[in-house]
Amino acid sequence: MGEYSKALSFYEKAFEIFQKSLPSNHPLLAISYNNIGSVYDSMGEFFKALSYYDKALEIDKKTLPSNHPSLIVSYNNIGLVYKKMGEYSKALLYYEKALEIIQKSLPSNHPLFASSYNNIGGVYDSMGEYSKALSYFQRALDIWQRVLPPTHPHIKSVKESIETVKEEIIKNS
Repeated sequence: MGEYSKALSFYEKAFEIFQKSLPSNHPLLAISYNNIGSVYDSMGEFFKALSYYDKALEIDKKTLPSNHPSLIVSYNNIGLVYKKMGEYSKALLYYEKALEIIQKSLPSNHPLFASSYNNIGGVYDSMGEYSKALSYFQRALDIWQRVLPPTHPHIKSVKESIETVKEEIIKNS
């Protein structure tokens, strides 16, 4: 826990410097908000994390094109916190917004597609919607197998997720 408070202290100092020297909607402030939110997320302080992630998203939406990759980060961060809080419909909403930007701005085999599919699959898994989860996990695996080395941890992890949801589908049929 001591390391989190140290990280938070450094991020807050950086934020104070940026706040004094940059306009209120500067992208570096959004990055700082995301960094601080990430520490709170890691500490399990989800409402504080959401507050900072929302501030980052507000700046990004005001200052960046609607399909900018930084928005993907903000939407994914918020989606992750909602998933951890068990608010799955909100998590899906944010993960799907991230996926929309990915679809508009990146080639179809980009690894962010796989990450996005994996995130959405994880929410469906948590909701007990195993067939939907399986579909998304398989899409993630398909892309990761094309762009990552076979021993990459993402591939191992999504294969395990696929096996788990397959077992659930069999168990529930």
